[in-house]
Amino acid sequence: MTEIDEAGRRIWDISQPLRPGLPVWPGDTAYQEERTWLLEGDCPVNVSRLTLSTHSGAHADAPLHYDPAGEPIGQVGLVPYLGPAQVITAQGAGERIALSEVRAQLRPGVRRVLLRTYDRFPHDAWRSDYRCPSTELVDHLGAAGVVLIGIDSPSLDPETAKDLVGHQAVRRWRMAILEGLVLDGVEDGLYELIAPPLRLEGADAAPVRAILRSL
Repeated sequence: MTEIDEAGRRIWDISQPLRPGLPVWPGDTAYQEERTWLLEGDCPVNVSRLTLSTHSGAHADAPLHYDPAGEPIGQVGLVPYLGPAQVITAQGAGERIALSEVRAQLRPGVRRVLLRTYDRFPHDAWRSDYRCPSTELVDHLGAAGVVLIGIDSPSLDPETAKDLVGHQAVRRWRMAILEGLVLDGVEDGLYELIAPPLRLEGADAAPVRAILRSL
């Protein structure tokens, strides 16, 4: 979904619609909505109750997610989630995105990198064959001063991984993480990223309403 703001800048909504039936990590909490107050009779409003995982849809991982001593999402700084970002397509073969797929495209001084791995985002079904960044790639981005890595797949590590080497590489560089972005229709290039996580004080992650805006 795209819009044009008052200054004529184009806006891309790169969030997943949160809805019943949203594909979630196998075994995680399904998204549910329940109307608890109904606008009828003497009730002047609609009010709903939500049940969802902290990793529903487009979301930000907190350090607490992969580090027992890490910060919860409600205590992380906002700066990494706001500012110029580069979208880079990485639709090659293999489970891990190699540094060689990205190195030549990476612009000097870029501080936020969003990786597109899907030709079309799988809104209606869970896919276990997603791609995630190699540790060599994460280390290269960290050494280059990148403060946030985002991806359209659901994780920085494969579904069956137990060592979470991708997350642990991010931990070494204290980078922020966005997962589950929808980058369909967004061309490679530079944009303004606006994607602060919800202030869930003690949580391990939080959904985001992630948008890109033309510079």
